[in-house]
Amino acid sequence: MTVGAHAAADVRGRLLSIVGADLTVGRGTALPLGAVLVRGGVNFSIFSHYAASIKLLLFSPGGRDPVIEVPLNPRFHRTGDVWHVFVGGLTSGFEYGYQIDGPASPRNQFNPRQILIDPYAHALAGGERWAQAPVSPRRAIVPAMEFDWGRDQPLNTPLSETVIYEMHVRGFTNDPSSGVSRPGTFAGLTEKIPYLKALGVTAIELMPVTEFDELNTPGIVNPLTDERLVNYWGYHPLSFFAPKASYASDAEPGAAVHELKYLVRECHAAGIEVILDLVFNHTGEGRVIDQTSSLRGIDNATYYITDPVTGAYRDYTGCGNTLNCNHPVVRDLVLDCLRYWVTEMHVDGFRFDLASVLARGVDGEVLAEPPLLERITGDPVLSRTKLIAEAWDAVGLYQVGSFPAWGRWAEWNGRFRDDVRRFVKGDAGLAPAVASRLSGSPDLYRADGRSAHHSINFITSHDGFTLADLVSYNVKHNEANGEDSRDGVDQNDSWNCGWEGAGAPEDVERLRRQQMRNLLALLFLSQGVPMLLAGDECGRTQRGNNNAYCQDSPVSWMPWADAYRDRDLARFVTELIAFRKAHPQLTTQGFLDADVNGQPVVDWHGVEPHQPDWSDESRLVAFRLFATTGTGDLYIAANAHWEPAALRLPPTSSGRPWRRVIDTSLASPADIVVAAHERPAAGPAYLAAARSVVVLEG
Repeated sequence: MTVGAHAAADVRGRLLSIVGADLTVGRGTALPLGAVLVRGGVNFSIFSHYAASIKLLLFSPGGRDPVIEVPLNPRFHRTGDVWHVFVGGLTSGFEYGYQIDGPASPRNQFNPRQILIDPYAHALAGGERWAQAPVSPRRAIVPAMEFDWGRDQPLNTPLSETVIYEMHVRGFTNDPSSGVSRPGTFAGLTEKIPYLKALGVTAIELMPVTEFDELNTPGIVNPLTDERLVNYWGYHPLSFFAPKASYASDAEPGAAVHELKYLVRECHAAGIEVILDLVFNHTGEGRVIDQTSSLRGIDNATYYITDPVTGAYRDYTGCGNTLNCNHPVVRDLVLDCLRYWVTEMHVDGFRFDLASVLARGVDGEVLAEPPLLERITGDPVLSRTKLIAEAWDAVGLYQVGSFPAWGRWAEWNGRFRDDVRRFVKGDAGLAPAVASRLSGSPDLYRADGRSAHHSINFITSHDGFTLADLVSYNVKHNEANGEDSRDGVDQNDSWNCGWEGAGAPEDVERLRRQQMRNLLALLFLSQGVPMLLAGDECGRTQRGNNNAYCQDSPVSWMPWADAYRDRDLARFVTELIAFRKAHPQLTTQGFLDADVNGQPVVDWHGVEPHQPDWSDESRLVAFRLFATTGTGDLYIAANAHWEPAALRLPPTSSGRPWRRVIDTSLASPADIVVAAHERPAAGPAYLAAARSVVVLEG
């Protein structure tokens, strides 16, 4: 085939845009994996045990067809199961991918025409515009990694002193009322750091920020509006390393790396850590072959748990595939990824989605001592990194309190969420369980050597009702998701306070606000690590949707207009966090049922001092935390009954009178009294209103 003069000139122009005049191809080295800029060019390295041939493709930025194709000769470009090549004269600014072929089998279906993403790619091109169709193909790039970190250092905030704020990068600032100059991006979030600092949180936990395909929702529309729905949450990763390009305000390929680094640096300067929600249990390649983008086409039998006979995916995630996490190659991938995020991106911790999947072996069996978890626990680079497990999977493996932890891992405490929700709405028989949750859940975490700070306490998270919806809806209302409300859990332990949804009478709204304060108070007065869902501090609603994974709309966005308009709840949360920080009794590393230096740290009460009621009909939990240096005793009572309770108080250790700090039955600003000299004195008894939480200080 003859190439015309104009076509030949175009090829030469595109070639010179990514390589110098001295293009060479050499053997390369097996490690490190990925594409690495070295002196004189780039070293490419990729694992595949079953591949028979691999071809490296190089593209000019945005180019449709490859400029250069480099077939790898297994005699020279293969060491063990690692294929590698050095391309001299190559500079940054190119895109690349692989084509891989091999023998067909039930567990491997190679497609030599498919262009595959490098699993170790640190950035991807092609997804710079959110939900823009048609989508350009995602291709790996080598981003510029230079960044001025200044004096940035890990904050290493102790877990016991940590307050986590779970949030979605896009949703936090995408509402027009956010007032930021670059909404829906890492940069927009950076503009809101002063808000986070004023709120008092010490860490933000970012829902997935690695690359995913938000348009991987074929045919799903909102039946109420006919709008196309998207994969808004991002729990279907295309990459474990590459930050999502559309979360950058700059559409230049690779800009997300720099912008996320800037966010981390500025958060650290404000005393706020950054925790990433990483998804290692499955990928966005799903069940069907046309979703192949990376691991499936590289070495499906190694990377995924499959049936050895049929090749079918074993699905422990509910998402179509399960990563083969305890295969040695996959273990290395996960460890390399975590080290990258800590060393290159300076993040402070990780929340592992469906972490119980990481405890499964190569045949799906549950391992007592999973090699991957053990390696993460003992890795010296990660020794001060926060490790948080979502200790369950999608097929019934529930390991809250029994997750393989080696005394290190913290857990999302789902038992805390369920017990406190049911108690506050008035269910019977929960007083002993709630006392344990307030104590740091010793029944869950003591036996394996962990402590109260290994319990990540939460009332709400991205998955489920918001705080406002928890007290406004008895049932989920997911009609807008286009699945006839089959999606989302049915058991929410919620109570609508007598009226379903919006438009409630004022007395119902008043009770709802009180119930929200009750839930928040118990969250921040408990031993362990409190986690607040973004927007709960200003009463954000999802209109009863408890599975807003596909809602890129005001349903999911932070309602800044509401936050600015009604400051009462936000004030309550801010002062509650400040109160927690000012009282070491609330942030001990031990459990409340243990003594310190032979002295008790807590005693339990009922309507009479020292007479707690643990009966099935009890809806009262009351206790005193003894004074520490610089603070007085704290008396905390949670009355979940629909009738008031007259509480006779124990004497304070100092002999001074009790003074009221918090009473959730009172309207703002009396619900929490900030200045100590303004706190009203309490007599020998205190009337705890129906459905209220009371805090007194001696």
